[in-house]
Amino acid sequence: MKRPTLKEAARFKERVRHSRVSSIQSIVTWSFSVMIVIAIGTVAFLLHDKFSASAERSAFTSSSQIVDQVSYNLEDYVRGLSSFYRAIEQNLLDKGRWDGSEVDTQLDTLMGSRDDIVSIALFAEDGTLLKNRPAAELRPSANVTGQGWFQAALRVPDHLGFSLPHIQNLYKGGYPWVVSMSKRVTVQQDGQAQEVILLVDINFKQIDELCSRISLGRQGYAYIIDEGAGNIVYHPQQQLIYMGLKRENVEGALVSSGDYVEELDGERRLVTVKSVANIGWKIVGVSYLDELLTTREEVNRYLVRVVAASLVLVLLFGMLLARSIIRPLKRVEKMMRSVERGQFDVELPVEGPLEVERLSRRFNLMVHKIRQLMGQIVLEQESKRRHELEALQAQINPHFLYNTLNSVVRMAAMSRGEEVVTMITSLSKLFRISLSQGRTLISVKDELEHAHHYLTIQQLRFGRKFTFAIRATEEAERCRTLKLVLQPLLENAIEHGLEYSADEGRIEVQAFVEDGVLTLLVEDNGAGMAPEAAALLLSGERGSAEAPERRPSRTGKGSGVALRNIHDRIRLYYGAAYGLEFRSELEEGMTVTVRIPAEAAEEEIDDEKQP
Repeated sequence: MKRPTLKEAARFKERVRHSRVSSIQSIVTWSFSVMIVIAIGTVAFLLHDKFSASAERSAFTSSSQIVDQVSYNLEDYVRGLSSFYRAIEQNLLDKGRWDGSEVDTQLDTLMGSRDDIVSIALFAEDGTLLKNRPAAELRPSANVTGQGWFQAALRVPDHLGFSLPHIQNLYKGGYPWVVSMSKRVTVQQDGQAQEVILLVDINFKQIDELCSRISLGRQGYAYIIDEGAGNIVYHPQQQLIYMGLKRENVEGALVSSGDYVEELDGERRLVTVKSVANIGWKIVGVSYLDELLTTREEVNRYLVRVVAASLVLVLLFGMLLARSIIRPLKRVEKMMRSVERGQFDVELPVEGPLEVERLSRRFNLMVHKIRQLMGQIVLEQESKRRHELEALQAQINPHFLYNTLNSVVRMAAMSRGEEVVTMITSLSKLFRISLSQGRTLISVKDELEHAHHYLTIQQLRFGRKFTFAIRATEEAERCRTLKLVLQPLLENAIEHGLEYSADEGRIEVQAFVEDGVLTLLVEDNGAGMAPEAAALLLSGERGSAEAPERRPSRTGKGSGVALRNIHDRIRLYYGAAYGLEFRSELEEGMTVTVRIPAEAAEEEIDDEKQP
C-alpha cells in the first residue's frame, strides 16, 4: 500500500481543519453529548419505579395509622370529659340541689380529680351567675348571653356542645385558653322548674399536647377543624395561619374522609382525615411525600453519588478538551476589552480552531473599519461645528452693526459732532476687539472692554438715559471666552428693558469665577417680564406666553434671535451643561447669567481650533 506523501498529508490535514468536524460546536457537542448520554443512561438504569410505589404505599399506611391513633386518643379524652360533665349533672343538679356548702365541697372534689378542668359554672337563662367553682367575681364587661357556648346551649336543648378554642374572659384574673362544654338543663328549685346553663371550661393545653405529639416526619403535622363551619380548631402553626403566611385546604378536608394526595403551594402532600365522634371535629394529618418516601430518598442519594462521580469524569475530560479551545477565545476576549477601553490599534493573530480564525479575521477587519469611521466622523463633526459657529457669528454681527450705524446717523443729523466723534471712536475700538485677528476666543478683559465701548455708544444714542457699571475679578479677567457674548445681552437690556422705562435705567455687568465656572452677569432695572415668558426666550415660543394687552417689553419683536444665537454658540463650543439663564419679574428688571468653563487666557490659543 502506497504511503501518502507529506504534501498529500498536509493537504488532507488542511481539508479536515476547514471542515465542520474541526469546529468548536462539533467538538463540544459530540464530546459532552457522549458523556451526558452515559450519565443519563446510568441514572435511568438505576432508577426503579416500583421502589417508589412501595415506599408511597408504606407512607400512606403509616400516616393513616398515626392519625387513627390520635383520633382514638382524642375520642377517649372527649368521652372522659363527657362522663365528667354527666357526673356533675346527675349528682349536683338532681332535684335542683345546686346550692349549699355540700355542693361546693363536691364540686371542689371533682375539680381536684382532673388537672385539665379550669372552671365549673351555672348560669340562669338571663345570664345571671348562680354558682361557679373556683369562686370568682364575674367581670362587669362579661357578656354572658352573647357567648357562643351560651347561644349554642339555648339553640339545642339537652345537647352537650363543645365550643371552639377561645380565651375565657368571664372572671377577673387570668385569661386561659379553653374549650367550653355547655348544655341547657332543667332543674327544680323550690318546687318550680328552672332552665339553667351548665358550663365546664377545659384547659386547651391537654388537646394541644395530644396533637403536638404526632410525628409525621420532620415536617408533617396534624390539625383539627370543625365539621360544621370549617373553622380551624387547632393548628401547630396557628400564628402563621392568622398572619396569612400559611394556608390549608380546609374545603378539601371537609368533604373527604380517608387518604388523598394534594398539591399545595408547589408541594405534594399526603392528607389523612379522620372524624372525632361526639364532638363534630376532624383530625387532618399532613405528610410531605418527598420526606416520607425514605426508600426513594436512599435511591436518590445513591443516584446523586453516581451522577456526581460521572460529572467529575466529565469535567476532567472537558477541562482537558477545552484548554486548547478556550486559550484563543481568551485572547479574543482580552483584545475586545482593549477595544472597549478605546485602544483601537490592536490586532489578533489569526490562529486556533476554524471559528476562532474566522472570528480573528472579522475582529481585525472590524477594528480597522472603526478606526476609519472614527477619523471620518471627527473630520465631519469638526467641519459641521465650524460652519455652525460661522453661521451664528454671521447672524450676530450684522444685527449689531445695523443698530449702531443707525444711531450714528441720527446723531449726525442732529449736529451732535462731539458725541459722533466719541461714538465713532468707541465703534472703531469695538470693531478692533470684534475682529481679534479672526480668533474665536478672546480674554474676558477684552470682552468687558468691548462691552464698555458698546454701552458708551448706546448711552450716547439714548441721550444718557441710563448709567452702567462693569466689575470683574482679576481671576475672571484672566480667563477666556467666546467673543461677542455680552453685546447682544446688553442690546436686549437697553432696547427691550430700559427703552420703555420712565425712570433712569441702570445696567451692571459682573464677571467672577466660582467652582471652576466663569460667570458673567448682566442686570438691569427695566420693565422685566413674567417668569413664564422668560423661560421661553431660548425656545422660540415667546408669543405663546405673552398677553396681547401688555405694553412693549423684552418680548417684543426681534428680542430673541441674538439671545438664542449666543446660547447656541456656547452650547456648541462647551457642551450642553453651559449657556444662558434668565431670571425676571414684571417691573423688576432682568438678570441674565452666562456660564462657561473657566479657562486661562494666558495659555496659547490655537486659532485653528474649532468646536
